[in-house]
Amino acid sequence: MTMQSVQYVAQGTEGGGAALDQVIGMSIAAMVVGAGLLWIGYQHRMRRITWLHDLGEWAGRKFHRPAWVALPIALFITTIITALFGFIWDVSLHIGKGRDPGPRANPAHYFILFGLFVLFVAGCLACVLPYEKPGPAAIRITKHWYAPVGGVLMAGCGLYALIGFPLDDIWHRIFGQDVTLWGPTHLMMIGGAGFSTLTALLLEHEGRRAVGEERPKDGPGIKFIQYLAFAGLVIGMSVFQIEFDFGVMQFRQVFEPMLIAAAAALALVAARIMLGRGAALVAALLAIALRGLVAVIVGPLLGSPINWFALYLGPAVVIELLALTPIIKRPIVFGMVSGLGIATVGLYLESFWIDAVYDYPWPASIWPEALAMAIPVAVLVGACGAMIGMVVTNQQLPRRGISIGLVVLAVLAIGGSTANGLRYEVPQNATATFALTEAPPIGDQRMVTADIRINPPNLISDDPNWVSVLGWQGGLAHDRGMFVDHLQKLGPGHYRSTTPMPVSGQWKTLLRVHDGRIMTAVPIYLHGDPGIGAAEIPALTSMTRPFGPEITILQRERNPDVPQSLWLVACLVVLVCTLTLIAGLSWGAGRLNKAEPTRSKTEFEPSGQA
Repeated sequence: MTMQSVQYVAQGTEGGGAALDQVIGMSIAAMVVGAGLLWIGYQHRMRRITWLHDLGEWAGRKFHRPAWVALPIALFITTIITALFGFIWDVSLHIGKGRDPGPRANPAHYFILFGLFVLFVAGCLACVLPYEKPGPAAIRITKHWYAPVGGVLMAGCGLYALIGFPLDDIWHRIFGQDVTLWGPTHLMMIGGAGFSTLTALLLEHEGRRAVGEERPKDGPGIKFIQYLAFAGLVIGMSVFQIEFDFGVMQFRQVFEPMLIAAAAALALVAARIMLGRGAALVAALLAIALRGLVAVIVGPLLGSPINWFALYLGPAVVIELLALTPIIKRPIVFGMVSGLGIATVGLYLESFWIDAVYDYPWPASIWPEALAMAIPVAVLVGACGAMIGMVVTNQQLPRRGISIGLVVLAVLAIGGSTANGLRYEVPQNATATFALTEAPPIGDQRMVTADIRINPPNLISDDPNWVSVLGWQGGLAHDRGMFVDHLQKLGPGHYRSTTPMPVSGQWKTLLRVHDGRIMTAVPIYLHGDPGIGAAEIPALTSMTRPFGPEITILQRERNPDVPQSLWLVACLVVLVCTLTLIAGLSWGAGRLNKAEPTRSKTEFEPSGQA
């Protein structure tokens, strides 16, 4: 870290974790609830209570699935939507208001915690409910107790996500608050919830096979739930893009196309293989409806910053067109070719929406590197999506070595693209000179316009990702705590604001420059924050300030004095946990596929797919 950036970051202790009384209170509450649920589960297993069995049987009759599928899936749908709402609201509150005084000070945390906790409970319920062995793939728990694979995996995803909460508090105590979606412990909570949608699909598949061919034909309600599951998978994989959706991304823009392509390749390819003609489009439309509803509630209704989101309609169209060709009969090839189409034509179609509504559209200069990252990821993730579709339609997977190899290659492709995307440059000895002009205030909020000269003048190319002013965490009253202005270029290195910017109160207002590998910023105004020992950086009428790493401005709460080696070790621990989760999901899908009888192409083909 350069000396010029140290002045912007935290030197105090506030924001380094929740107050102990809140930690103790929430821990006691979790222990009491957990003990109660364990007692109910034990009583059910010992057959001392019957109401849980009766409730499961009632749900099973309604959904034509075993009790150990119907009741957990109903619980899962409710809780995952609750967690999604809480998550989007939480991110929005942080962008508009800044950090929380504690976990109980943010109402969104209750929705997230409730959703993730009941997600874990839903998985455990699937494991506890069956008295008999639930199918040939079931996992032996005790001599007479077998649990469905999907239930074990769902409980594992819920536990993985829940562990993120206490680890997040420990993380903050060590490193300070990393105010970014991509904090390692944040990714644990997001990843656990996102991947849980896969476990719901696997559990439903187990139940469908357990009931057998004599079950009543699935009606529109069951079909809708299956489409909804894939819409949930789209959303679960797309939440990694949330910083881009809100316009406060802290990492290079080339990540965004790659993330969209990966999510589409996994979820929509699997949907098309399982549910047949039109399924990719239906899943994308349901995802739009769910994300749109949450966005309206969080933004206009609750008064928080508005978020846009990718539509996935372009990738869905590509998949549906490719499925009309003979390659649909070779699922792995279909998945890989679909991945290629998604990462090229699909992203091109998606770019029209991104350019129309997002605060930061995709410039032409982004495409070479974006395609180099997105294509290998989408091709290999598309193969993984095809294997998910094959598992839930009883098609025989390739040999174990090939199947595992495809998953490993997909993980390596994502890792390589991520490593490339994380690389950025901060120009040395570059400065920005500001001439601020007072504009009419909004209430007690000081507003200014700016004439900005960047030195050296040739620092920025003719087609940068962005040269903009960002203001955030200003409170929800004015502009919902967020402000974006793309500067007008007057000449080489010479820019002018197009609308007045806020430079008082609680705002963090900065000049952002992203041009290829360059990602840097200059503070215009940063409010004084005694809680973290950060002094105010005032907006002077005339000032010259150096460019520095943008992350040191956006994340002032981070502790700069922690050794880099400790940061590396902590990140590696989270990485190992994440790889373990992916390995567990792959193992579970393989176990199901190995245990189920395979059928011919004409037998499993959904209506209208041929």
